[in-house]
Amino acid sequence: MYTMTGTRGYTLETEVQYLKGVGPKLAQVLSKLNIYTLGDLLFHLPRRYEDRRHFRKIAHARPGEAVTVAGKLVTVDNVKVRNNMTLTKAYLDDGSGVLELVWYNQPYMKDTLSKLRNSVIVAYGVVKESPYGLQMETPEWEDLPDGADPDSLLSVNRIVPIYPLTEGIRQKRMRQILYNAVQYAHLAPEILPRSVRERVDLPPIQQALQQIHFPDEENQIEPARRRLVFEEFFLMQLGVGMQRRQNQQERGIAMRIDEQRLNAQLQQLVPFELTNAQKRVIREIWSDMAQPHPMNRLLQGDVGSGKTIVAAAAILAAVDNQYQAAMMAPTEILAEQHYINLHRLFQPLGISVELLVGRLSNKQRQQARERVASGRGMVAVGTHALIQEEVNFARLGLAIVDEQHRFGVLQRAALRDKGLMPHLLVMSATPIPRTLTMTLYGELDVSILDEMPPGRKPVKTHWKTPEERLKVYAGVRKLIEEGRQAYVICPLIDESDKLQVRAAEEMAEHLQKDVFPDLRVGLLHGRMKPAEKEAVMEQFRAGELDILVSTTVIEVGVDVPNAAVIVIEDADRFGLAQLHQLRGRVGRSEHQSFCILIANPKSEDGQRRMEIMARTTNGFLIAEEDLKIRGPGEIFGTKQSGMPSFRVADLVKDMGLLEVARQEAFRVLEQDPDLSKPEHAALRDAVSRFRHRFALATVS
Repeated sequence: MYTMTGTRGYTLETEVQYLKGVGPKLAQVLSKLNIYTLGDLLFHLPRRYEDRRHFRKIAHARPGEAVTVAGKLVTVDNVKVRNNMTLTKAYLDDGSGVLELVWYNQPYMKDTLSKLRNSVIVAYGVVKESPYGLQMETPEWEDLPDGADPDSLLSVNRIVPIYPLTEGIRQKRMRQILYNAVQYAHLAPEILPRSVRERVDLPPIQQALQQIHFPDEENQIEPARRRLVFEEFFLMQLGVGMQRRQNQQERGIAMRIDEQRLNAQLQQLVPFELTNAQKRVIREIWSDMAQPHPMNRLLQGDVGSGKTIVAAAAILAAVDNQYQAAMMAPTEILAEQHYINLHRLFQPLGISVELLVGRLSNKQRQQARERVASGRGMVAVGTHALIQEEVNFARLGLAIVDEQHRFGVLQRAALRDKGLMPHLLVMSATPIPRTLTMTLYGELDVSILDEMPPGRKPVKTHWKTPEERLKVYAGVRKLIEEGRQAYVICPLIDESDKLQVRAAEEMAEHLQKDVFPDLRVGLLHGRMKPAEKEAVMEQFRAGELDILVSTTVIEVGVDVPNAAVIVIEDADRFGLAQLHQLRGRVGRSEHQSFCILIANPKSEDGQRRMEIMARTTNGFLIAEEDLKIRGPGEIFGTKQSGMPSFRVADLVKDMGLLEVARQEAFRVLEQDPDLSKPEHAALRDAVSRFRHRFALATVS
């Protein structure tokens, strides 16, 4: 709670209904815009501005122009026209000419304006030609009483703020309310240390609030906005830095890491040479696991960069220390895929892997839970079923969370609560732009697999129209004749699982009967039982199928090196990240692979996605583009992921400032880790309010 008070005992927490010009009725309207207090009002920022400072003589106004004019109001009248419509017409004379002002179905305007006849009126709007001369429809206007200062006008003769509105309030009213509120801008505490403001060249908070609402000059708007954006990022990064420090002070499990033995076991599991990036990341993880505080690491890697092997190396270290490992995935399909991979990988070493997903029978689930609780099951793989109360671990030492952004904060905390502060490894199969990494995962250390296994060629991606489908099928046939295999991905149907399955079945039947009658076509979709899915995948892996028709169940984790082409139908219905994941199902061997996008996108965004996919195979570049197209909230699902919904900052537009804010925040924390110095008291309160407001995504 802000305690600074001003005139009439106002604070930033004062309810808006008590402010001049508001009252209880309008306060209800403002609540639809999430404005409840004076503080909320001050941060209800203009969405754009109009420069209305330059007056135009009526005689010089041109149709189609937006102009500001001033003149004497000479007549006002209501005119009834067809369909029960009333026009209010007023005429403005500035000596050079006459302008007709028109309002539709606002008969009360006649009474309002009649009182101002022969007074000077200032009006702003777009001029148009009418049969009787120049006309301005529903202008914004203000009267200029005798002796009034033209600077006191809010809708004309200045750079005018245009605010986001809701039903029940007009621009003019909103502007007046904000103008009254800005008189209390001095109540906003100055929380940024002077040294930070000087280094980053930021105005004081009071000046920033005044200039962002009612700027003196156009060049005042950007510095004011920059100040408010920086403050949000700065508070968030201070919260992140303090969380990191807290993580490092927690008591964890310091594991003994025998690198020689672990590397020998790894070589037993994987016959090929690891990439330098994999070796580097495994060393970072093992080094974390040897520390007496819990590891908090984010593992990012592009499609096919070998994250599974890195996760397996972390699991080996835990098991070598007689600790259990849990791996949590957002969907049953992905959990099953991880289970299959880890089970196959660890079988030679006799390490038991348990699957815990919702669709197991009660008996299977009960047996798996018992093996995990007794410690016989050393590795547990599952969905959020893993963190349900009845699942207990004997000695959980490592928690791995895959596709982290789909989990809520509370779910992550619940997984950690299953053990005595286990080490935490967060994996993302979707490359995340740096700005989002700093926002969502700022308190985690980051490892990046930025190297592909040797011998892999980039997948060649082509965008084709539906009319070229037969040519595409001819290309697929040619590759199959050379001994390769193909995926065909069904269009995305939003309505239901059932329709998606039917579409997949129909496509498989069409390809088998009409297009490739001499080839072997298989089908995979999400409603098949785990055993059925595994059987189909096994046939495809073994080369017993030439073409696998599938829904997006193969999006992540499926590895068939001989598959060299993926055809994606209606590709413009998929998001960039999903297309990139699907493309990652091919290009997993030394053979040249292809991704064919069949699409006829109607929207600009759809075309842009196709062009980006055809242009690059770099997942991090694609993630940056995805962020620009969709914005962070849509990529991560704001509420679910703990993504802060900033009041002012824009993660795409303000990327550079986030970096600066991070450096400054960490510099302050180096000198004062708990913000306990007296000069940082306001800052400490602000960080605590910020973290509370956004339930900042933490993994503690």
